[in-house]
Amino acid sequence: MTEWTRVCSFGEVPEEGAIRAYVDDVPVCIARSNGDIHAIHDVCSHAEVALSEGEVEAGTVECWLHGSRFDLKTGKPTGLPATKSVAVYETNIDNGDVYVALEKKH
Repeated sequence: MTEWTRVCSFGEVPEEGAIRAYVDDVPVCIARSNGDIHAIHDVCSHAEVALSEGEVEAGTVECWLHGSRFDLKTGKPTGLPATKSVAVYETNIDNGDVYVALEKKH
């Protein structure tokens, strides 16, 4: 059974932007791109800094420290120096609230 946790309201997530949330002490980057909400692990696989502090653009989030980019749907790096994926989590929007399930999608 999937356990959903409310992390924020939809309106708290900026258009083409991200915020940090926690689910059971796990940092999660809640990002909005092209109108869709995504949830990925909020730690860059290369430099261990918060991805939620980076730029969101065209379905990706960029790590602010070294410029690695990650696909918001798959968690796979789309730009160096990162070579390892980050976890992607399921999201659900209910009554304007964003919910996340920590089970990994990919």
